[in-house]
Amino acid sequence: MTVAIDQEMPRLDVVRTRQLKLPITLTAVVLLLGLLFLLSPVKGDSVFRIGDGTAVALDDIHVPSSATMWVTWVLLVLLAAWTWADAVLYRRTRMWLPIAYALLAIFAFLTWAAQGGGVIPVAGTLAGALSLSVPLVYGALAGVIGERGGVVNIAIEGQLLLGAFAAVLLSSITHSPFVGLVGAMIGGVLVAFVLAAFSIRYLVDQIIVGVVLNVLVSGLTGFLYGALLSPNEATLNSAATFSKWPIPLLADIPIIGPVLFNQTFIVYLMYVTVALVAWGLYRTRWGLRLRSVGEHPQAADTVGIKVNPTRFWNVLLAGAIAGVGGAYFTLVSVPQFTKDMTAGLGFIALAAVIFGGWDPIRATLAALLFGFATNLQNLLTVLKTPIPSEFMLMLPYLVTILAVAGFAGQIKAPAADGKPYIKA
Repeated sequence: MTVAIDQEMPRLDVVRTRQLKLPITLTAVVLLLGLLFLLSPVKGDSVFRIGDGTAVALDDIHVPSSATMWVTWVLLVLLAAWTWADAVLYRRTRMWLPIAYALLAIFAFLTWAAQGGGVIPVAGTLAGALSLSVPLVYGALAGVIGERGGVVNIAIEGQLLLGAFAAVLLSSITHSPFVGLVGAMIGGVLVAFVLAAFSIRYLVDQIIVGVVLNVLVSGLTGFLYGALLSPNEATLNSAATFSKWPIPLLADIPIIGPVLFNQTFIVYLMYVTVALVAWGLYRTRWGLRLRSVGEHPQAADTVGIKVNPTRFWNVLLAGAIAGVGGAYFTLVSVPQFTKDMTAGLGFIALAAVIFGGWDPIRATLAALLFGFATNLQNLLTVLKTPIPSEFMLMLPYLVTILAVAGFAGQIKAPAADGKPYIKA
């Protein structure tokens, strides 16, 4: 039998669209920086202190403020023009370009902020950024696991908050930070259990359940703080905290050594958790099943994967991870719990999930960026920049909005994200 092939069959044309969000955002940022540099000119040198107290002594780096700012600004203009060329030619902009743009923009802005001999402590700034990023990283990983499985985890804020509360309570009673850490994981799992039960078992809208849980946990921990912790500060609200454990040799590496390898147990656990989630999501049966129930639950069901139980247990796993992030507040940052001490970081972690394209590594990098923006607020206050204090309080949230709206590009959530599965 012969098969005739019609040579005249019309071809399907590929529809291409220009991606303008990134070039528009980069252009807006470079224009704002140029306006800032013009309206507030600088003189003298800016000083970047890279000495970090390690055995290797490093001298401060002095750069001419005005010249450095404008040279860097020209480079930013060229990178923005590159993205416009990519958009016109229907090319996809490489990942390195926005990363390089962000680093140059930060460098130019810090050079302006340190005008007139101001000192930027590089190692201290990075260490502070990492410290503020730890709860965000744990929250972002929890969001990635939940949404890869098809459940929108709006309740990250509640999981962080109840984790912080449970950690300080159990650590204060037992005088063991490890018991407090286990308690924080249990607290995160409890919030995740309610989210999973209502959204997966009873098919309640996941967004509504998450928002209600955040409000419920905020009110519950606030009540227990006033009724239980506040009157018994010495016995119930004075946690045994994790101390720093410097890793021999690695902690002595200039600049990055004290930042990355002179940390507490929870930070080292974060490194391991990020690596395990990133590896497991793409390299193991667990990750394949998780992604399948979040992308195409009907197809997963036909090959024998139990969709709703898979979603349920992974939401609980995400809650445990978020609980560890909550423990960082009371077992590392401060040894006491205060009302609403997470201050909305759960929502910024959710933004990191979106900015990172539901990928654990990219979501971690996004969380680090938001942590750096938060720490930058404190640095600018110390440097006494002419920026109004109200704007500096808004800075982390402005960076979050800018990143999600502009840098994230045309990203797509898992196909079944937020959609309950009803077996036919």
